[in-house]
Amino acid sequence: MLSPRLAGLGKLSWGNRAYALFLLCATTAVPLPAQTFTTLRSFDGADGYEPTAALVQATLGDLYGTTAYGGPTKCATNSSYVGCGTIFRISPTRELTTLYNFCTQNGCPDGQFPFGGLVQATDGNFYGTTFGGGANGAGTVFKITPGGMLTTLHSFAGYPTDGGNPLAALVQATDGNFYGTTPYGGANTEFYGGFGTGCGTVFKITPNGTFTTLHSFDHTGNDPFGALIQATNGNFYGTASTGGPNDAGTLFEITPGGTLTTLYNFCAQSNCADGGAPAGALLQASDGNFYGTTQSGGSYRDYGTIFQITSSGKLTTLHSFDNTDGWLPVGGLVQATDGNFYGTTFFGGAQGAGTVFEITPSGTLTTLHNFVGPPKEGQYPGSGLVQDTNGKLYGTTESGGTLRGNSLCVSGSGGCGTVFGVSVGLGPFVETQTTSGKVGAAVKILGTYLTGATSVTFNGTAAVFKVVSSSLITTTVPTGATTGTVQVVTPSGTFSSNVIFRVAP
Repeated sequence: MLSPRLAGLGKLSWGNRAYALFLLCATTAVPLPAQTFTTLRSFDGADGYEPTAALVQATLGDLYGTTAYGGPTKCATNSSYVGCGTIFRISPTRELTTLYNFCTQNGCPDGQFPFGGLVQATDGNFYGTTFGGGANGAGTVFKITPGGMLTTLHSFAGYPTDGGNPLAALVQATDGNFYGTTPYGGANTEFYGGFGTGCGTVFKITPNGTFTTLHSFDHTGNDPFGALIQATNGNFYGTASTGGPNDAGTLFEITPGGTLTTLYNFCAQSNCADGGAPAGALLQASDGNFYGTTQSGGSYRDYGTIFQITSSGKLTTLHSFDNTDGWLPVGGLVQATDGNFYGTTFFGGAQGAGTVFEITPSGTLTTLHNFVGPPKEGQYPGSGLVQDTNGKLYGTTESGGTLRGNSLCVSGSGGCGTVFGVSVGLGPFVETQTTSGKVGAAVKILGTYLTGATSVTFNGTAAVFKVVSSSLITTTVPTGATTGTVQVVTPSGTFSSNVIFRVAP
């Protein structure tokens, strides 16, 4: 079963492949280098099915994520699969704990089908979205504590009001509020499949649930399936999977006040050589440019691309997939501590079940892993990767894995999905939460070997700090600090932050 994120492909007039829908709607690859792939967990349906979103590393060191389906409550009639979705935690020792099963109340007021991932906010809680359920059946925004207590902050109403059916994670901005997208709903009608659904929205929500619609998309760009990112200039950047003059999707910038500017319209080049149907989030890299993927288009038309775009809208195609090196890069990219980008393709590769790849900023792509499918390690990775502070990369597959007992997922013997890790030889580092703040602002530093730390500096300026655990330090931005790298000195070595910390004025 493919995620609703892939629905935008079916709307592209230039595509010649058929894709399954659920609910609504150039360089040469180099040989495989040495790396280690590990399947950490195979889902069995009862503990979740089809994890579609990227994982997030929490302050206590564990990884947290969602499964779109699975759990004890059946959420579809006349169907072989059960489960309305779950939230889970997985430890470094591979122990999985289900924190929450959705739709445990009649009518699913707490939501169902959490396709989007989680974000851990500065208050220590996690925030996310569900595609369906809620008071109006159009999805929700929720808060959940690390211990599993969930609060519904907002129920979407769909078209023609505040948006509906969010598919992506939220982003917590420097103002402390959360920003996100819905691919449907909003004030402008989109007739697809014979009925009006709305073209999607951008919204803001406070930690206590005060909701504001910032923008309703129209056909100049619609169906924003991916999450937003906040750039160093304070504005947000995102992707719309369809719409624009070629109905192939757009890249956009939007201010915190809701003023939207279209940066790029895809399929602007002959035969869509520049790509089409972007679905994953953008990434602002250390060079200040943005990087992302398209699900289709490119030099081989159907298989997708990796691109770079400047803040002024100049797009460069770094790689066109040709199926042998992958097909359909649904998730976004992550820039690791070596400066290179890492991601996944849903299909393609040596076995046709998807790949993990590395690509340099100049466009040299290396296939790191070819998935072989069920019943082994998993197949169809539909989300991006996360680099843990131990240096390894982690991700999920939507199907496959070793079944344990009676499978409760629609893919049957194909498996319910997996959590996997890939080691490419990168060392430990530290990560700040958040990545910007004024002098005196509280900052959490995530790591792996922080016990006994003797020094914390912000671009060379010493800070007062407290070691909470081996994976967490709390501190404040010191007087005199300037924008730059955060470093932590420990008996195990000196660890630097993977992202520059921006000292706000």
